[in-house]
Amino acid sequence: MGFIKKTGLFLFAFFLSIQIIAAQTNWKVNRGKGNGDLVAVFFTSAEKGWIAGDNGYLAWTGNGGRNWTKQEIGTTESINEIYFRNDDNGYLVAGKKMFITRDSGRSWQETKIIKPGDIRGGSPEFLSIRFADKKRGIVIGSVLNSQERVIDSLVMRTEDGGETWQRIIVPSKKELFHLDFVGSSKCWIVGDDGLVLASTNGGASFQTQKSGVVLDLYNVDFRDENEGYIVGSKGTILRTENGGATWETIKTVFPVTFMRVDFADDKNGVIVGYEGTILRSTDKGRTWIKQVSDTKEHLYGLYFTKKYGWAVGANGVVIQNQR
Repeated sequence: MGFIKKTGLFLFAFFLSIQIIAAQTNWKVNRGKGNGDLVAVFFTSAEKGWIAGDNGYLAWTGNGGRNWTKQEIGTTESINEIYFRNDDNGYLVAGKKMFITRDSGRSWQETKIIKPGDIRGGSPEFLSIRFADKKRGIVIGSVLNSQERVIDSLVMRTEDGGETWQRIIVPSKKELFHLDFVGSSKCWIVGDDGLVLASTNGGASFQTQKSGVVLDLYNVDFRDENEGYIVGSKGTILRTENGGATWETIKTVFPVTFMRVDFADDKNGVIVGYEGTILRSTDKGRTWIKQVSDTKEHLYGLYFTKKYGWAVGANGVVIQNQR
């Protein structure tokens, strides 16, 4: 190999390493929390937030993560998601159960959303919850048989702030992992085998969108009615500029499974996934650069804003974006 070619390859590798280093935004391990996995994180301000995961584990901080206090809510079901629609009103989905708070998380009460006849031949597993406003919300997941196998999709909808819920039948029987609202009408759900469901009437009905992939899709984040992002297994990153009418597959050199995607604004987004992988985009998700996370544990949960960010994962790992 000639000197010029060698030099060119060296410079390419050098500038690539500089690009990766420059993309770092100081993701540092905050602390470990026991031996169980953490899968959910949500902050209502820079100071106050919650982390949750296996065996009903829930903890909160009131000082930006300097200290965490464990909180008992009376369940051993693994908590799959935490969501607050405002500072006071929050929700936890934990296996077959859902919990609600109306006092900023000081207390949590179990709420029943499944009525006799809603589910036949199985039991619910709740994985994700979102509210479009103070009245309209959706919970998703799956119906499991006695062998814990998925036998149907599950979508429950409320129009009275969670006082009553109605099951919505969707064109799928696959496991549903995550949903996102834009305004009070537009909603997207992602699930197994490349499934994308979309609604234009606040979740009263859903239609299938063609994702172009058959891999499992774990998380969806829409910035507005047009721009949205999906991540999933084996390095899957999808992007749309037309509300999901078409989905573009974004190629990267990172083949690991991605669990969460979160955009802080129209340009800046973060993805987390297996092996401590964190990717950052500053161009509306067109390109992604790897960041150093100080952990090799799988990362399952993410909360990212313009001013701060948090991720949680396997074996109780908690990492903080220090900017």
